[in-house]
Amino acid sequence: MFMTHRKKIIGFSLVEVLITIVILVVGLLGLAGLQGRALTSQLESYQRSQALILVRDMENRINANRKNAADYVTASALGVGAACPAAASSVVSVDKNEWCNALMGAAEVQSGVSAAGAMIGARGCIYQIASPASGVATPYLAVVAWQGLNNTKAPDVTTATSAGKCGEGLYGNESLHRVVTLPISIADLN
Repeated sequence: MFMTHRKKIIGFSLVEVLITIVILVVGLLGLAGLQGRALTSQLESYQRSQALILVRDMENRINANRKNAADYVTASALGVGAACPAAASSVVSVDKNEWCNALMGAAEVQSGVSAAGAMIGARGCIYQIASPASGVATPYLAVVAWQGLNNTKAPDVTTATSAGKCGEGLYGNESLHRVVTLPISIADLN
């Protein structure tokens, strides 16, 4: 009898190795994209939490100086792109100045660079949304606006006393415009 010996092929062929490399590259590219989205989402979340802190800060300032609450109303947005009001001797002017500086990121400073914190293009507005009436709480609206990184629906924050929105038209594309609002009711102190 005639026997043929067949050798077993051990190992991988070059084609199998190339296919494995292509599959790994596609998976790694997917992970890189996922990492990029995660970083963007983290920054968006950080900016929103900073905005909430700042809007609560202004609420506390107004509540601490209730008799002068109407003086906190801003004619234009405070923050990036506007000079902060000078801190005069009144509590209101000091509060507005400190809030404006906080909007511009004065709370976090990088070495060699000032005002590194807060949000991208942060602006703040205070509106009185109804006329004061005797015996009724006066409603105010504290607003913090900033520029986001991903497109979303444009905010719809209008007030009875303001024709526009805080920061409207200042971020290029309105779908990048982000807003956090907080209604503040100040009881009649008379």
